[in-house]
Amino acid sequence: MAGLTPVGQPAIVFVGFMGAGKSSALDIARLAGLEAVETDELLERELGVPIAEFFEREGEEAFRRREAEVVGALLERAEGGAVALGGGSVLSERVREALGRHTAVWLQVDPEEAWERVEEGDERPLARDRTAFAALLAERTPLYEAVADVVLPQGDPGLPARALPAIRALADLPAGTRMIWAVSGSGEYPVLVGRGVLGTGPWPLEGRRFCVTDTAVGELYAERLAPLAATIEVAPGESAKTMAEAERVLRELARAGMTREDHVVALGGGVVGDLAGFCAHTYQRGVPVVQVPTTLVAQVDSAYGGKTGVDLPEGKNYAGAYHLPAAVIADTTTLATLPADELAAGFVEALKTGLLAGGDLWQRVRAIEALDPENLDGIVFDCARYKCEVVAADERDSGLRAVLNLGHTVGHAIEAASGYTRYRHGEAIALGLLAALRLSEADELRAEAAAILARHGLPLRLDPTIEVDAILDALQRDKKRTAEGVGFVLLAEPGAPRIGQRVDPDRVRAAVEELRE
Repeated sequence: MAGLTPVGQPAIVFVGFMGAGKSSALDIARLAGLEAVETDELLERELGVPIAEFFEREGEEAFRRREAEVVGALLERAEGGAVALGGGSVLSERVREALGRHTAVWLQVDPEEAWERVEEGDERPLARDRTAFAALLAERTPLYEAVADVVLPQGDPGLPARALPAIRALADLPAGTRMIWAVSGSGEYPVLVGRGVLGTGPWPLEGRRFCVTDTAVGELYAERLAPLAATIEVAPGESAKTMAEAERVLRELARAGMTREDHVVALGGGVVGDLAGFCAHTYQRGVPVVQVPTTLVAQVDSAYGGKTGVDLPEGKNYAGAYHLPAAVIADTTTLATLPADELAAGFVEALKTGLLAGGDLWQRVRAIEALDPENLDGIVFDCARYKCEVVAADERDSGLRAVLNLGHTVGHAIEAASGYTRYRHGEAIALGLLAALRLSEADELRAEAAAILARHGLPLRLDPTIEVDAILDALQRDKKRTAEGVGFVLLAEPGAPRIGQRVDPDRVRAAVEELRE
Protein backbone atom coordinates (compact mmCIF):
# COMPACT_ATOMS: atom_id res chain seq x y z
CA MET A 1 0.00 0.00 0.00
CA ALA A 2 1.40 3.36 -1.00
CA GLY A 3 2.91 5.30 1.85
CA LEU A 4 2.82 2.57 4.52
CA THR A 5 5.25 -0.28 5.11
CA PRO A 6 3.87 -3.58 6.42
CA VAL A 7 5.17 -4.10 9.96
CA GLY A 8 2.48 -6.38 11.40
CA GLN A 9 1.11 -3.68 13.64
CA PRO A 10 -2.11 -1.67 13.65
CA ALA A 11 -1.80 1.84 12.32
CA ILE A 12 -2.18 4.89 14.54
CA VAL A 13 -5.09 6.80 13.03
CA PHE A 14 -5.74 10.39 14.05
CA VAL A 15 -9.42 11.34 13.91
CA GLY A 16 -11.23 14.53 14.79
CA PHE A 17 -12.91 17.65 13.50
CA MET A 18 -11.49 20.34 11.27
CA GLY A 19 -8.88 22.35 13.15
CA ALA A 20 -8.25 19.61 15.71
CA GLY A 21 -4.58 19.34 14.77
CA LYS A 22 -4.52 16.01 12.93
CA SER A 23 -1.95 17.18 10.36
CA SER A 24 0.35 18.41 13.13
CA ALA A 25 -0.03 15.12 14.99
CA LEU A 26 0.83 13.27 11.80
CA ASP A 27 4.00 15.35 11.45
CA ILE A 28 4.96 14.32 14.99
CA ALA A 29 4.42 10.66 14.13
CA ARG A 30 6.54 11.12 10.99
CA LEU A 31 9.36 12.66 13.03
CA ALA A 32 9.16 9.64 15.35
CA GLY A 33 9.96 7.41 12.39
CA LEU A 34 6.48 6.29 11.38
CA GLU A 35 5.50 6.29 7.73
CA ALA A 36 2.56 8.64 7.41
CA VAL A 37 -0.40 9.20 5.13
CA GLU A 38 -2.83 12.13 5.16
CA THR A 39 -6.04 10.92 3.56
CA ASP A 40 -7.02 14.35 2.23
CA GLU A 41 -3.79 14.43 0.21
CA LEU A 42 -4.39 10.85 -0.94
CA LEU A 43 -7.94 11.76 -1.96
CA GLU A 44 -6.82 14.74 -4.01
CA ARG A 45 -4.40 12.51 -5.92
CA GLU A 46 -7.19 10.02 -6.57
CA LEU A 47 -9.70 12.73 -7.55
CA GLY A 48 -7.24 14.63 -9.67
CA VAL A 49 -8.55 17.97 -8.38
CA PRO A 50 -8.57 19.79 -5.01
CA ILE A 51 -11.21 18.51 -2.59
CA ALA A 52 -12.96 21.88 -2.49
CA GLU A 53 -13.31 21.91 -6.28
CA PHE A 54 -14.67 18.35 -6.41
CA PHE A 55 -17.00 19.11 -3.51
CA GLU A 56 -18.43 22.15 -5.26
CA ARG A 57 -18.73 20.45 -8.65
CA GLU A 58 -20.09 17.04 -7.63
CA GLY A 59 -21.66 17.73 -4.23
CA GLU A 60 -21.07 16.31 -0.74
CA GLU A 61 -22.81 12.99 -1.36
CA ALA A 62 -20.54 12.14 -4.31
CA PHE A 63 -17.48 13.21 -2.33
CA ARG A 64 -18.43 11.05 0.64
CA ARG A 65 -18.80 8.00 -1.61
CA ARG A 66 -15.33 8.46 -3.04
CA GLU A 67 -13.91 9.21 0.41
CA ALA A 68 -15.39 6.01 1.83
CA GLU A 69 -13.91 3.97 -1.04
CA VAL A 70 -10.41 5.44 -0.84
CA VAL A 71 -10.10 5.73 2.96
CA GLY A 72 -11.85 2.43 3.58
CA ALA A 73 -9.46 0.59 1.27
CA LEU A 74 -6.47 2.31 2.87
CA LEU A 75 -7.46 1.28 6.39
CA GLU A 76 -8.44 -2.24 5.39
CA ARG A 77 -4.91 -2.89 4.07
CA ALA A 78 -2.89 -0.71 6.45
CA GLU A 79 -0.24 -2.37 8.60
CA GLY A 80 1.61 -0.01 10.91
CA GLY A 81 2.44 3.61 10.28
CA ALA A 82 0.22 6.60 10.98
CA VAL A 83 -2.80 8.04 9.19
CA ALA A 84 -4.67 11.33 9.55
CA LEU A 85 -8.31 11.16 8.46
CA GLY A 86 -10.40 13.98 7.12
CA GLY A 87 -12.91 15.33 9.62
CA GLY A 88 -15.89 13.68 7.90
CA SER A 89 -14.35 10.28 7.15
CA VAL A 90 -16.03 8.73 10.20
CA LEU A 91 -19.42 9.32 8.57
CA SER A 92 -18.73 6.18 6.52
CA GLU A 93 -19.72 2.87 8.07
CA ARG A 94 -17.00 1.19 6.06
CA VAL A 95 -14.39 3.51 7.52
CA ARG A 96 -15.70 3.04 11.07
CA GLU A 97 -15.55 -0.73 10.69
CA ALA A 98 -12.04 -0.59 9.25
CA LEU A 99 -10.88 1.52 12.21
CA GLY A 100 -11.72 -1.39 14.51
CA ARG A 101 -8.35 -3.08 14.02
CA HIS A 102 -6.30 0.12 14.36
CA THR A 103 -5.57 2.54 17.19
CA ALA A 104 -7.92 5.47 16.65
CA VAL A 105 -6.68 8.63 18.39
CA TRP A 106 -9.36 11.29 18.82
CA LEU A 107 -7.97 14.81 18.99
CA GLN A 108 -10.59 16.80 20.86
CA VAL A 109 -11.35 20.42 20.02
CA ASP A 110 -14.17 22.78 20.94
CA PRO A 111 -16.01 24.92 18.37
CA GLU A 112 -14.25 28.15 19.32
CA GLU A 113 -10.74 26.77 19.07
CA ALA A 114 -11.52 24.84 15.89
CA TRP A 115 -12.94 27.95 14.23
CA GLU A 116 -9.89 29.98 15.21
CA ARG A 117 -7.57 27.34 13.77
CA VAL A 118 -9.39 27.27 10.45
CA GLU A 119 -7.63 30.17 8.77
CA GLU A 120 -9.56 33.04 7.23
CA GLY A 121 -10.09 32.32 3.57
CA ASP A 122 -9.77 28.55 4.11
CA GLU A 123 -11.20 26.73 1.12
CA ARG A 124 -12.86 23.96 3.12
CA PRO A 125 -16.46 23.94 1.89
CA LEU A 126 -17.93 23.16 5.34
CA ALA A 127 -16.01 25.90 7.16
CA ARG A 128 -17.73 29.01 5.87
CA ASP A 129 -20.45 29.65 8.43
CA ARG A 130 -19.56 29.68 12.12
CA THR A 131 -22.98 28.55 13.39
CA ALA A 132 -23.19 25.68 10.93
CA PHE A 133 -19.55 24.81 11.72
CA ALA A 134 -20.35 24.41 15.44
CA ALA A 135 -23.49 22.39 14.69
CA LEU A 136 -21.47 20.05 12.47
CA LEU A 137 -18.96 19.43 15.25
CA ALA A 138 -21.78 18.60 17.68
CA GLU A 139 -23.26 16.21 15.12
CA ARG A 140 -19.99 14.37 14.54
CA THR A 141 -18.74 14.22 18.14
CA PRO A 142 -20.66 10.99 19.00
CA LEU A 143 -18.96 9.31 16.03
CA TYR A 144 -15.51 10.36 17.19
CA GLU A 145 -16.37 9.11 20.68
CA ALA A 146 -17.56 5.77 19.31
CA VAL A 147 -14.39 4.97 17.35
CA ALA A 148 -11.81 6.41 19.79
CA ASP A 149 -9.30 4.10 21.42
CA VAL A 150 -7.34 7.11 22.70
CA VAL A 151 -8.72 10.49 23.75
CA LEU A 152 -6.35 13.47 23.66
CA PRO A 153 -7.62 16.78 25.06
CA GLN A 154 -7.24 20.04 23.17
CA GLY A 155 -5.12 23.08 23.78
CA ASP A 156 -1.51 21.88 23.66
CA PRO A 157 0.09 21.24 20.25
CA GLY A 158 2.97 19.42 21.93
CA LEU A 159 0.72 16.88 23.63
CA PRO A 160 0.67 14.29 20.80
CA ALA A 161 4.47 14.09 20.96
CA ARG A 162 4.41 13.42 24.70
CA ALA A 163 1.58 10.91 24.40
CA LEU A 164 2.94 9.08 21.34
CA PRO A 165 5.08 6.52 23.26
CA ALA A 166 2.06 5.50 25.33
CA ILE A 167 -0.13 5.37 22.21
CA ARG A 168 2.37 3.10 20.45
CA ALA A 169 2.54 0.86 23.54
CA LEU A 170 -1.19 0.10 23.22
CA ALA A 171 -0.28 -2.39 20.50
CA ASP A 172 1.35 -4.54 23.20
CA LEU A 173 -1.69 -4.46 25.51
CA PRO A 174 -4.79 -6.68 25.34
CA ALA A 175 -7.24 -5.98 22.53
CA GLY A 176 -9.82 -3.41 23.50
CA THR A 177 -7.58 -1.45 25.86
CA ARG A 178 -8.36 2.27 25.68
CA MET A 179 -6.50 5.32 26.90
CA ILE A 180 -7.35 8.80 28.15
CA TRP A 181 -4.55 11.34 28.35
CA ALA A 182 -5.48 13.25 31.50
CA VAL A 183 -4.23 16.84 31.72
CA SER A 184 -4.67 19.42 34.48
CA GLY A 185 -2.86 22.35 36.00
CA SER A 186 -0.01 20.50 37.68
CA GLY A 187 0.62 17.64 35.33
CA GLU A 188 -0.58 14.98 32.90
CA TYR A 189 -0.74 11.20 32.87
CA PRO A 190 -2.10 8.26 30.88
CA VAL A 191 -5.22 6.42 32.01
CA LEU A 192 -5.46 2.86 30.71
CA VAL A 193 -8.77 0.99 30.86
CA GLY A 194 -9.00 -2.58 29.63
CA ARG A 195 -9.50 -6.22 30.35
CA GLY A 196 -6.31 -7.96 31.44
CA VAL A 197 -4.21 -4.80 31.22
CA LEU A 198 -2.72 -5.37 34.68
CA GLY A 199 0.62 -7.13 34.39
CA THR A 200 0.90 -6.82 30.60
CA GLY A 201 2.79 -4.39 28.42
CA PRO A 202 5.44 -1.89 29.50
CA TRP A 203 5.30 -0.35 32.98
CA PRO A 204 4.74 3.43 32.85
CA LEU A 205 7.65 4.44 35.13
CA GLU A 206 11.30 3.66 35.68
CA GLY A 207 12.57 2.94 39.19
CA ARG A 208 11.63 0.45 41.87
CA ARG A 209 7.97 -0.21 42.73
CA PHE A 210 6.74 -0.13 46.33
CA CYS A 211 3.22 -1.51 46.56
CA VAL A 212 0.62 -0.35 49.07
CA THR A 213 -2.44 -2.58 49.07
CA ASP A 214 -4.92 -4.22 51.43
CA THR A 215 -4.74 -7.79 52.63
CA ALA A 216 -7.58 -8.98 50.39
CA VAL A 217 -6.47 -7.35 47.15
CA GLY A 218 -2.75 -7.97 47.60
CA GLU A 219 -3.32 -11.71 47.76
CA LEU A 220 -5.15 -11.61 44.42
CA TYR A 221 -3.15 -9.19 42.30
CA ALA A 222 0.18 -8.09 43.81
CA GLU A 223 2.15 -10.71 41.92
CA ARG A 224 1.03 -9.18 38.61
CA LEU A 225 3.01 -6.06 39.53
CA ALA A 226 6.32 -7.87 39.89
CA PRO A 227 9.06 -7.01 40.44
CA LEU A 228 8.13 -5.26 43.68
CA ALA A 229 10.76 -3.89 46.03
CA ALA A 230 8.32 -4.18 48.93
CA THR A 231 4.63 -4.72 49.62
CA ILE A 232 2.90 -2.96 52.51
CA GLU A 233 -0.56 -4.18 53.42
CA VAL A 234 -3.35 -2.48 55.34
CA ALA A 235 -6.68 -3.79 56.57
CA PRO A 236 -9.55 -3.58 54.07
CA GLY A 237 -12.09 -0.81 54.57
CA GLU A 238 -12.34 2.80 55.68
CA SER A 239 -10.74 2.05 59.05
CA ALA A 240 -7.34 2.08 57.31
CA LYS A 241 -7.68 5.74 56.26
CA THR A 242 -6.19 7.28 59.39
CA MET A 243 -3.18 9.39 60.28
CA ALA A 244 -1.88 6.52 62.39
CA GLU A 245 -2.01 4.11 59.47
CA ALA A 246 -0.41 6.69 57.17
CA GLU A 247 2.48 7.01 59.62
CA ARG A 248 2.86 3.23 59.71
CA VAL A 249 2.95 3.03 55.90
CA LEU A 250 5.48 5.86 55.68
CA ARG A 251 7.74 4.19 58.21
CA GLU A 252 7.45 0.86 56.36
CA LEU A 253 8.52 2.62 53.16
CA ALA A 254 11.49 4.13 54.96
CA ARG A 255 12.52 0.80 56.48
CA ALA A 256 12.26 -0.82 53.04
CA GLY A 257 14.76 1.72 51.72
CA MET A 258 12.54 3.64 49.32
CA THR A 259 14.21 6.65 47.68
CA ARG A 260 12.96 9.59 45.67
CA GLU A 261 13.93 7.74 42.49
CA ASP A 262 11.35 5.05 43.33
CA HIS A 263 7.55 5.17 43.26
CA VAL A 264 4.47 3.92 45.07
CA VAL A 265 1.92 1.62 43.46
CA ALA A 266 -1.57 1.97 44.96
CA LEU A 267 -3.24 -1.39 44.40
CA GLY A 268 -6.82 -1.52 45.61
CA GLY A 269 -9.98 0.48 46.01
CA GLY A 270 -10.64 4.06 46.98
CA VAL A 271 -9.29 3.71 50.51
CA VAL A 272 -5.95 2.34 49.35
CA GLY A 273 -5.76 4.91 46.56
CA ASP A 274 -6.38 7.80 48.96
CA LEU A 275 -4.02 6.50 51.63
CA ALA A 276 -1.19 5.47 49.29
CA GLY A 277 -1.47 8.71 47.33
CA PHE A 278 -1.27 10.72 50.56
CA CYS A 279 1.81 8.77 51.64
CA ALA A 280 3.41 9.27 48.20
CA HIS A 281 2.81 13.01 48.49
CA THR A 282 4.43 13.25 51.92
CA TYR A 283 7.24 10.69 51.66
CA GLN A 284 10.51 12.62 51.29
CA ARG A 285 8.41 15.60 50.12
CA GLY A 286 6.91 13.64 47.27
CA VAL A 287 7.42 10.56 45.12
CA PRO A 288 5.33 9.43 42.13
CA VAL A 289 2.34 7.14 42.53
CA VAL A 290 0.77 4.80 39.99
CA GLN A 291 -2.87 4.17 40.78
CA VAL A 292 -4.07 0.62 40.09
CA PRO A 293 -7.77 0.68 41.04
CA THR A 294 -9.44 -2.69 41.54
CA THR A 295 -12.95 -1.66 42.65
CA LEU A 296 -15.73 -0.04 40.68
CA VAL A 297 -15.81 3.08 42.86
CA ALA A 298 -12.09 3.61 42.27
CA GLN A 299 -12.20 2.82 38.55
CA VAL A 300 -15.05 5.21 37.79
CA ASP A 301 -14.07 8.00 40.17
CA SER A 302 -11.51 8.10 42.96
CA ALA A 303 -8.36 7.00 41.10
CA TYR A 304 -8.32 10.13 38.93
CA GLY A 305 -7.60 13.75 39.70
CA GLY A 306 -5.03 13.52 42.47
CA LYS A 307 -7.16 13.97 45.59
CA THR A 308 -5.53 12.01 48.39
CA GLY A 309 -6.09 11.95 52.12
CA VAL A 310 -7.14 10.30 55.33
CA ASP A 311 -10.08 10.72 57.66
CA LEU A 312 -10.11 12.36 61.06
CA PRO A 313 -12.76 11.67 63.72
CA GLU A 314 -14.05 15.15 62.93
CA GLY A 315 -14.64 14.53 59.24
CA LYS A 316 -14.09 12.62 56.01
CA ASN A 317 -10.80 13.33 54.18
CA TYR A 318 -9.94 16.12 56.63
CA ALA A 319 -6.20 15.64 56.11
CA GLY A 320 -5.06 15.42 52.52
CA ALA A 321 -3.22 16.80 49.52
CA TYR A 322 -3.45 17.04 45.76
CA HIS A 323 -1.01 14.57 44.20
CA LEU A 324 -1.67 13.61 40.59
CA PRO A 325 -0.85 10.03 39.68
CA ALA A 326 1.93 9.29 37.20
CA ALA A 327 -0.46 6.82 35.54
CA VAL A 328 -3.71 4.98 36.20
CA ILE A 329 -4.10 1.33 35.19
CA ALA A 330 -7.72 0.17 35.47
CA ASP A 331 -8.02 -3.54 34.73
CA THR A 332 -11.75 -4.20 34.56
CA THR A 333 -11.31 -7.97 35.03
CA THR A 334 -10.65 -7.23 38.70
CA LEU A 335 -14.32 -6.28 39.09
CA ALA A 336 -15.26 -9.95 38.73
CA THR A 337 -13.72 -10.70 42.14
CA LEU A 338 -15.81 -8.09 43.97
CA PRO A 339 -18.70 -9.21 46.20
CA ALA A 340 -22.07 -8.18 44.76
CA ASP A 341 -22.71 -5.58 47.48
CA GLU A 342 -19.28 -4.01 46.89
CA LEU A 343 -19.95 -3.81 43.16
CA ALA A 344 -23.33 -2.21 43.85
CA ALA A 345 -21.77 0.35 46.20
CA GLY A 346 -19.30 1.31 43.49
CA PHE A 347 -22.11 1.68 40.97
CA VAL A 348 -23.41 4.68 42.94
CA GLU A 349 -20.46 6.75 41.69
CA ALA A 350 -21.34 5.75 38.13
CA LEU A 351 -24.94 6.78 38.78
CA LYS A 352 -23.74 10.12 40.15
CA THR A 353 -21.55 10.65 37.08
CA GLY A 354 -24.42 9.81 34.76
CA LEU A 355 -26.62 12.35 36.52
CA LEU A 356 -23.92 15.00 36.19
CA ALA A 357 -23.06 14.28 32.57
CA GLY A 358 -26.59 13.72 31.31
CA GLY A 359 -27.01 12.70 27.67
CA ASP A 360 -25.87 9.29 26.51
CA LEU A 361 -23.99 8.38 29.70
CA TRP A 362 -27.08 8.98 31.82
CA GLN A 363 -29.20 6.90 29.43
CA ARG A 364 -26.75 4.01 29.61
CA VAL A 365 -26.35 4.10 33.39
CA ARG A 366 -30.06 4.30 34.07
CA ALA A 367 -30.71 1.35 31.73
CA ILE A 368 -28.43 -1.11 33.57
CA GLU A 369 -30.69 -3.85 34.89
CA ALA A 370 -28.02 -6.02 36.50
CA LEU A 371 -24.39 -5.29 37.33
CA ASP A 372 -22.39 -7.67 35.18
CA PRO A 373 -18.63 -7.09 35.62
CA GLU A 374 -18.13 -8.40 32.09
CA ASN A 375 -20.08 -5.49 30.60
CA LEU A 376 -18.92 -2.44 32.53
CA ASP A 377 -15.83 -1.50 30.50
CA GLY A 378 -17.56 1.24 28.54
CA ILE A 379 -19.14 2.75 31.66
CA VAL A 380 -15.77 2.75 33.44
CA PHE A 381 -14.06 4.45 30.51
CA ASP A 382 -16.69 7.13 30.03
CA CYS A 383 -16.98 7.90 33.74
CA ALA A 384 -13.19 8.20 33.93
CA ARG A 385 -13.20 10.52 30.92
CA TYR A 386 -15.87 12.74 32.48
CA LYS A 387 -13.93 12.93 35.74
CA CYS A 388 -10.68 13.76 33.94
CA GLU A 389 -12.35 16.50 31.91
CA VAL A 390 -13.80 18.11 35.05
CA VAL A 391 -10.42 17.95 36.80
CA ALA A 392 -8.73 19.45 33.74
CA ALA A 393 -10.97 22.50 34.09
CA ASP A 394 -10.56 22.82 37.87
CA GLU A 395 -7.87 20.68 39.48
CA ARG A 396 -7.86 22.42 42.86
CA ASP A 397 -11.60 22.38 43.52
CA SER A 398 -12.18 26.11 43.24
CA GLY A 399 -15.18 25.90 40.92
CA LEU A 400 -16.40 23.31 38.45
CA ARG A 401 -14.88 20.31 40.25
CA ALA A 402 -17.36 20.89 43.06
CA VAL A 403 -20.01 19.23 40.86
CA LEU A 404 -18.41 15.90 41.73
CA ASN A 405 -19.72 16.35 45.28
CA LEU A 406 -23.29 15.66 44.20
CA GLY A 407 -24.69 13.51 47.01
CA HIS A 408 -21.43 13.62 48.93
CA THR A 409 -22.24 16.48 51.31
CA VAL A 410 -24.90 14.49 53.14
CA GLY A 411 -23.24 11.17 52.29
CA HIS A 412 -19.95 12.10 53.95
CA ALA A 413 -21.87 13.36 56.99
CA ILE A 414 -23.63 10.01 57.25
CA GLU A 415 -20.28 8.22 57.14
CA ALA A 416 -18.83 10.46 59.86
CA ALA A 417 -21.94 10.19 62.07
CA SER A 418 -21.79 6.40 61.86
CA GLY A 419 -18.07 6.25 62.63
CA TYR A 420 -17.26 5.00 59.11
CA THR A 421 -18.45 1.53 60.07
CA ARG A 422 -22.14 1.22 59.14
CA TYR A 423 -22.04 1.92 55.41
CA ARG A 424 -19.72 1.41 52.52
CA HIS A 425 -18.81 4.73 50.92
CA GLY A 426 -21.11 4.15 47.95
CA GLU A 427 -24.02 3.16 50.18
CA ALA A 428 -23.74 6.40 52.14
CA ILE A 429 -23.50 8.37 48.90
CA ALA A 430 -26.67 6.63 47.66
CA LEU A 431 -28.53 8.11 50.61
CA GLY A 432 -26.80 11.43 50.04
CA LEU A 433 -27.97 11.45 46.41
CA LEU A 434 -31.57 10.99 47.50
CA ALA A 435 -31.21 13.90 49.92
CA ALA A 436 -29.59 16.09 47.25
CA LEU A 437 -32.36 15.38 44.75
CA ARG A 438 -34.99 16.19 47.36
CA LEU A 439 -33.25 19.50 48.08
CA SER A 440 -33.17 20.07 44.31
CA GLU A 441 -36.97 19.67 44.22
CA ALA A 442 -36.45 17.08 41.50
CA ASP A 443 -39.15 14.73 42.74
CA GLU A 444 -39.52 12.63 39.59
CA LEU A 445 -35.77 12.26 39.20
CA ARG A 446 -35.46 11.33 42.89
CA ALA A 447 -38.10 8.65 42.44
CA GLU A 448 -36.26 7.24 39.44
CA ALA A 449 -32.92 7.33 41.28
CA ALA A 450 -34.53 5.51 44.21
CA ALA A 451 -35.87 2.84 41.85
CA ILE A 452 -32.42 2.41 40.28
CA LEU A 453 -30.78 2.12 43.70
CA ALA A 454 -33.39 -0.40 44.85
CA ARG A 455 -32.87 -2.45 41.68
CA HIS A 456 -29.24 -2.91 42.70
CA GLY A 457 -29.94 -3.63 46.36
CA LEU A 458 -28.71 -0.29 47.69
CA PRO A 459 -30.14 1.35 50.83
CA LEU A 460 -32.98 3.83 50.56
CA ARG A 461 -33.47 4.27 54.29
CA LEU A 462 -31.13 5.44 57.02
CA ASP A 463 -30.20 3.07 59.84
CA PRO A 464 -32.44 4.19 62.73
CA THR A 465 -29.53 3.97 65.15
CA ILE A 466 -27.87 6.95 63.40
CA GLU A 467 -29.19 10.19 64.82
CA VAL A 468 -30.27 12.95 62.47
CA ASP A 469 -28.62 15.53 64.75
CA ALA A 470 -25.32 13.67 64.50
CA ILE A 471 -25.53 13.82 60.71
CA LEU A 472 -26.38 17.52 60.75
CA ASP A 473 -23.51 18.22 63.14
CA ALA A 474 -21.10 16.35 60.86
CA LEU A 475 -22.48 18.21 57.87
CA GLN A 476 -21.54 21.53 59.48
CA ARG A 477 -17.96 20.29 59.58
CA ASP A 478 -17.92 19.60 55.83
CA LYS A 479 -14.44 20.50 54.63
CA LYS A 480 -15.84 22.66 51.82
CA ARG A 481 -17.90 24.76 54.22
CA THR A 482 -17.18 28.50 54.03
CA ALA A 483 -18.02 31.37 56.34
CA GLU A 484 -21.32 31.60 54.48
CA GLY A 485 -22.21 28.02 55.29
CA VAL A 486 -22.40 24.71 53.49
CA GLY A 487 -22.86 24.86 49.73
CA PHE A 488 -24.77 21.99 48.14
CA VAL A 489 -24.63 20.60 44.63
CA LEU A 490 -28.19 20.57 43.34
CA LEU A 491 -29.48 19.06 40.14
CA ALA A 492 -32.96 19.55 38.73
CA GLU A 493 -32.32 17.48 35.59
CA PRO A 494 -29.52 15.23 34.33
CA GLY A 495 -26.62 17.21 32.94
CA ALA A 496 -27.47 20.47 34.72
CA PRO A 497 -25.74 20.57 38.14
CA ARG A 498 -25.58 23.78 40.17
CA ILE A 499 -22.78 24.23 42.69
CA GLY A 500 -22.50 26.27 45.88
CA GLN A 501 -26.23 26.36 46.57
CA ARG A 502 -27.21 27.56 50.05
CA VAL A 503 -30.20 25.71 51.47
CA ASP A 504 -32.39 26.60 54.42
CA PRO A 505 -31.33 24.43 57.41
CA ASP A 506 -34.92 23.33 58.00
CA ARG A 507 -35.09 21.94 54.47
CA VAL A 508 -31.81 20.09 55.01
CA ARG A 509 -33.13 18.57 58.22
CA ALA A 510 -36.34 17.53 56.47
CA ALA A 511 -34.41 15.87 53.64
CA VAL A 512 -32.28 13.89 56.11
CA GLU A 513 -35.27 12.98 58.28
CA GLU A 514 -37.05 11.70 55.18
CA LEU A 515 -34.30 9.10 54.86
CA ARG A 516 -35.45 7.59 58.17
CA GLU A 517 -39.10 7.32 57.21
